[in-house]
Amino acid sequence: MTSFASQLRAAPLIPVLTIADLDKAEGLALALQAGGLKNLEVTLRTPAALEAIALMKAAAPDLLIGAGTVLSEGDVEACFKVGADFIVTPGSSPGLRAALLKADANVMVGVATATEIMSRLEEGFGVLKFFPAEQSGGAAALKSFAGPLPDARFCPTGGVTPDKIESYLSLPNVIAVGGTWIATPEMIKAGDFATIEVNARIAAGFKKS
Repeated sequence: MTSFASQLRAAPLIPVLTIADLDKAEGLALALQAGGLKNLEVTLRTPAALEAIALMKAAAPDLLIGAGTVLSEGDVEACFKVGADFIVTPGSSPGLRAALLKADANVMVGVATATEIMSRLEEGFGVLKFFPAEQSGGAAALKSFAGPLPDARFCPTGGVTPDKIESYLSLPNVIAVGGTWIATPEMIKAGDFATIEVNARIAAGFKKS
């Protein structure tokens, strides 16, 4: 079985999506898939998010679709009910971590400090979301973590623009990078799937070095 980390590493650019209109979900999934992307994250920042995940999975079942901005045990249960393939959190609480471990699911738990990284590794979380990446020290911080914390694997998200992607993917402890630029909320709202597909092709061109 292919590991979660390997699936992320094979297609390391992850669009971070905020979907307000359900009628855009199917077209969005197809545009991202046509552009060559395989993994994506739908944030739970709108009332439409959960149903959007279900619609996108139905339209493009080969995509690995994660649910982001997961904050509670209830969120975890709701995400898996609609078919989410993995869970992404901006940070974590003891209750949320207990629910994630109980679910035995693919997860990226948010961290920003060495203490948080050490604690999450001790608890059994191996793939971590470094968030907010740029505001927390960027690629330089992750490079510094690699020496004392060699087992941690990161997906930096937050303020990562296209010109900074290579600096992250060149690091051995980074397996993927998340970004909103591929399909911004404005593009999604406008149904600008042509631009989204072009951006997806650009994103799909980035490879893990």
